[in-house]
Amino acid sequence: MKTSIATVSISGNLQEKLEAIAAAGFDGIEIFEQDFLTDDRSPAEIGRIIRDHGLEITLFQPFRDFEGLPASLRSKAFDRAERKFDVMQELGCDLALFCSSVHPEALGGIDRAAADFNELGARAAARGLRVGYEALAWGKHVNDHRDAWEIVRRADHPAIGLILDSFHTLSRRIDPETIRRIPGDRIFFVQLADAPLIDMDLLYWSRHFRNMPGEGDLDVTAFTRAVMATGYSGPISLEIFNDQFRGGRPATIAQDGYRSLVNLTDDIRRKEPGLAPDLAPMPARVSVSGTAFLEFASRADEAEALRDVLRGLGFSRVGRHRSKDLGLWRQGDIRFLINEEDRDFAATAYNVHGTSICDIGLTVSSASDTIARATALGADMFDQPLSPVQVDIPAIRGLGGSVLHFLDGSQDLAQVWDQEFTSDGAEAQDEVGLTRVDHIAQTMTYDAMLSWSLFYTSLFAMEKAPMVDVTDPDGLVRSQALSTQGDAEGLRITLNGAETHRTVAGAFLSESFGAPVQHVALATDDIFATAEALVGRNFGALPIPPNYYADLAARFDLDETQLERMKKLNILYDRDGAGEFFQLYSRPFAGGMFVEIVERRGGYSGYGAPNAPFRIAAQRRLMRVKGMPRG
Repeated sequence: MKTSIATVSISGNLQEKLEAIAAAGFDGIEIFEQDFLTDDRSPAEIGRIIRDHGLEITLFQPFRDFEGLPASLRSKAFDRAERKFDVMQELGCDLALFCSSVHPEALGGIDRAAADFNELGARAAARGLRVGYEALAWGKHVNDHRDAWEIVRRADHPAIGLILDSFHTLSRRIDPETIRRIPGDRIFFVQLADAPLIDMDLLYWSRHFRNMPGEGDLDVTAFTRAVMATGYSGPISLEIFNDQFRGGRPATIAQDGYRSLVNLTDDIRRKEPGLAPDLAPMPARVSVSGTAFLEFASRADEAEALRDVLRGLGFSRVGRHRSKDLGLWRQGDIRFLINEEDRDFAATAYNVHGTSICDIGLTVSSASDTIARATALGADMFDQPLSPVQVDIPAIRGLGGSVLHFLDGSQDLAQVWDQEFTSDGAEAQDEVGLTRVDHIAQTMTYDAMLSWSLFYTSLFAMEKAPMVDVTDPDGLVRSQALSTQGDAEGLRITLNGAETHRTVAGAFLSESFGAPVQHVALATDDIFATAEALVGRNFGALPIPPNYYADLAARFDLDETQLERMKKLNILYDRDGAGEFFQLYSRPFAGGMFVEIVERRGGYSGYGAPNAPFRIAAQRRLMRVKGMPRG
């Protein structure tokens, strides 16, 4: 099945769009009329350039306000169509999209529209062209694909077919199963777009908030399954209107689009085998059972300060690498690495970001399947020369140029550490009850959030929580949590999108030049015991003001003794219908990173979002945000 994308979906000029689309792996493009009207080359020359990029023109669009016009306007509409047919022939494109009319003088009536398309079909066929009719969700008389199909059926001309668009169907909550009744050979083209569920004007929603399949809340999978069940064998294409994408990098947007289509078609094949027999097989989404390690890139005095932070948290250095300047620190099932090399990837990461987490090791069901799926989805592979003692662990690039390594049962994890590390000169610290990594918080620009949400949910068996707004005194930070399905100890990631450098998250992003991880949450089974064990160490809890605890007392029915204990230890609290959540934060270190300690009770699965404003305010009192006076 051929893949396609509308040029309007990609930012940049036509040349930049074509380069990005071709590099991402698409077979063709829908050429949006404005993209070549603003170009100074002829349609014939543009057509040649497109084909020189290895792309075909799958669709010419859009033609508006054609059918059902009164006699005084009808002939003009046909004249316009003939002129567009001229352009199509010069471009080398045989299919045009005609969308349902919104013209104020358009007349209703299925037979009237069918007669118009019958005549148009005869004119198009005489030139070897075809026309596809699409029902706009906000069309004046036709806003349902079932009505558009009836017009196509009554037009009864082989050059006239139906164009389906997932947004137009799903935004109006039309059952996509009704598509299965349409003959596949009468469907000329299929456009796909997802969108977040927002109650707003359909036209405005469509023009500003569409996104790639899998990035929103519409059931694009059910829509596409219904289309493919008809026997449709033409291109599947993306038509995305999105304010974020208009300002994004063409290469990133195109890559996300291609990844979304590969992921979508794989989902369809798994849910309804036989619908996509021509697709190359790839492994299913991979399950993640935990975080194997987190590696810091650091150097000299900064590395020593980082070691002090780990000691203050009760971590012990349990090994040194046999061939690298790399220390292994451990507590419970948590492993931190401090890499002080000056020649490998970590050295590059340090030079760019300063002290930062540059590498995340994940324990997966199958490392080979993870790499195979990541490759099919267009991820960037990572490798660097290995020393004789190093185990070759497969890896890909992650956020901000970081690395994700994948370990599984085929590699004895203990053997990895024993083979690469020696315990000579190891330190011993009293542990404080930290058991595992609860979640990793990654900070990025807001316009990158959809991209990385798609990255994780298409590669791993993860679910998305609704996006929430986190209030910072100087702006909003958008946050979305992702977690492995049905495994409380698997992988949890929060994606935090900063819109301005004035927020705490934005300041970290700016100061670190895009370091991918701002904080790590570590789990304990008894946060009070852990907090008390940290007293007197070089930990430094984030001070929480008394007003917070007065508010807690008003909002929750908490034992007074427990509340006083929380106040003394700077522990924050949240509760929902499933359970309770306790949080303790470190003071910021290394340019704005911090550690969170959490305890979950019952079935609480959130992240303490109501406490975020209090945490941010407390952090701002301790750190200077770039461009802002001290608070």
